[in-house]
Amino acid sequence: MARFLHSRLSSGMYKVTWRQLLVLCVCVLTGLIYFSQGRRLSAVRLQPEEVRTTAEEEQHLFPVTTLWGAPLVWGDSEPSVWRRAEFSHHAFRVGLVVLAVGRYVHYLQGLLSSAELNFLPEVAVTYYILTDSPRQLDPPPSLGPMRKLRVIPVAEMPGLKRLALRRMDLLAKFIKEQVQWEVDYVYCMDVDQTFTGPVETEILGKLVATLHPGFYNKPRQTFPYETDKESAAFVFEGEGDYYYTSEFYGGLCKRVLALVQSCSQLILKDEERGIHARILEESYLNRYLINNRPTCVLSPEYSWWESQNSPNVPTQRILSLGRKCGPLSKLNEDTQAC
Repeated sequence: MARFLHSRLSSGMYKVTWRQLLVLCVCVLTGLIYFSQGRRLSAVRLQPEEVRTTAEEEQHLFPVTTLWGAPLVWGDSEPSVWRRAEFSHHAFRVGLVVLAVGRYVHYLQGLLSSAELNFLPEVAVTYYILTDSPRQLDPPPSLGPMRKLRVIPVAEMPGLKRLALRRMDLLAKFIKEQVQWEVDYVYCMDVDQTFTGPVETEILGKLVATLHPGFYNKPRQTFPYETDKESAAFVFEGEGDYYYTSEFYGGLCKRVLALVQSCSQLILKDEERGIHARILEESYLNRYLINNRPTCVLSPEYSWWESQNSPNVPTQRILSLGRKCGPLSKLNEDTQAC
């Protein structure tokens, strides 16, 4: 190494020569370049981590498990692919129970047609239609292989309120007397709906509920739980995880039977005291599901309608025509496929 001249002052301090100053500047400059290059490389290495963080944030928008660890089903998610693969190794029968009375019979043919296209393809399905207009299905519609139709006459129930208060009781009796002996899983569905996308075996579970699209990702204080403390459907402050729709729910027959029997008893208890819950049967359904958490929760893909409060979902699988068409005039119903 070259030797650089320097001199010592009388005070004992060293006098730096111009050559030493030059070397010092070169060293400082080299250090700055090295440091800046290192920062640039570090930034490049961090890019994949940033991408992963973004992906995690997107995943957070569509959670695939509930607060208690049950699957929260989005039809195109990877867990749903696994669930379909798991059920593909088993043989089972599924019932779809629909109550179609009064003016709601109008929706029946459309629901069955859409179900044949989208509801559990290649699975043995029995449609149970409780109706006061059995001639609407005479002659019966053409069904695919492994599909059956059971038409059960019931008395007319005029008025939405009367229908809502009687339905749980009807379902309890019917599932107990017939359905549980013929199928393994049963799903209860409002007739004023249509299948607009694939609904496959990812929906199967012991007790299955569907998130209400109007309250998905909303604060709990916005949920329309029953607030009348005298009602059997009353929900205490702080209770409840989600708000569920009564338009589509199901599961194993024995679990659904327990649900509708309990809700029917709660409704009867309130009726005897002249009390009616604010959202009728849906209030009792939510009260039951707070005490008996679902083992599988369906995302709003499985109960969707067009409104300002509806969430953005990857795929619309079940569309509520009743909510969509309710505000329309009679003149516009045909143009909106109501």
